[in-house]
Amino acid sequence: MKKVFSSAPLPFMGQKRKFLKQFKPALNVFPADAIYVDMFGGSGLLSHTVKAYYPNATVVYNDFDGYSQRLANIDKTNVLLDDIRLILVNHPKDKLIKGEAREQVLERVKSEETKGYVDYITLSSSILFSMNYATCYKEFEKSTLYNCVRQSNYTADGYLDGIEVVQMDYKELFKKYKDRKNVVFLVDPPYLSTDASTYKDYWNLRDYLDVLNVLEGSNYFYFTSNKSQIVELCEWIETKTPMSNPFHGSKMETMNTQVNKANYTDIMLYKKIA
Repeated sequence: MKKVFSSAPLPFMGQKRKFLKQFKPALNVFPADAIYVDMFGGSGLLSHTVKAYYPNATVVYNDFDGYSQRLANIDKTNVLLDDIRLILVNHPKDKLIKGEAREQVLERVKSEETKGYVDYITLSSSILFSMNYATCYKEFEKSTLYNCVRQSNYTADGYLDGIEVVQMDYKELFKKYKDRKNVVFLVDPPYLSTDASTYKDYWNLRDYLDVLNVLEGSNYFYFTSNKSQIVELCEWIETKTPMSNPFHGSKMETMNTQVNKANYTDIMLYKKIA
């Protein structure tokens, strides 16, 4: 039997694993044979969940963050972590890595980089303090290291089986599918007022609002949080201007979330057009 993942196989900030309990029942509103287009695919967890739930669906995963490359190099990541475990075999768990052990870890990581690939996000989850991430060796070298290395290897066997993986601007992807019948858009943009550095040059308030164009007249799932106040903004626009509210008629699910002692509410809205 094919494994169904309840979380992304490699670490990823913002994956929707905690929302799957609400997401799966909500899928029953939509056709089992639809085309599901994951606009900001992230870790691919939503795409994987849809394909597992609806095997006959066509699922398009926009790998905007290059997550599939990390999956393709998972064997290299496991080898690197195996070697780091050996270096730290006598080092206390969840404690600072200092002195010779730190130098050995850094040397091993630098050696791996010269071979062509290091998954710094996954490495960060094993060697840096919780919720801290480095994206290159220079950042990693400057960081405080902790021995929180995962003791088992990562596996992603079958995770993206049957899923079409693309890498393109979400606007171009929307143009490709907006006039097709039986399409459901999965829209999970980076949350406003949170770290959106992955999206580099263009991601700002205007672009965040531009995403709402995907929702008008579409079947969709849309993810946000109360920190963005986007739902309230659209309600205000609907009552104070001639413009419509893309969330009008949608259903909402919420979930309380805590990150580094800060509490906020995650929101999932979904709508099936008649």
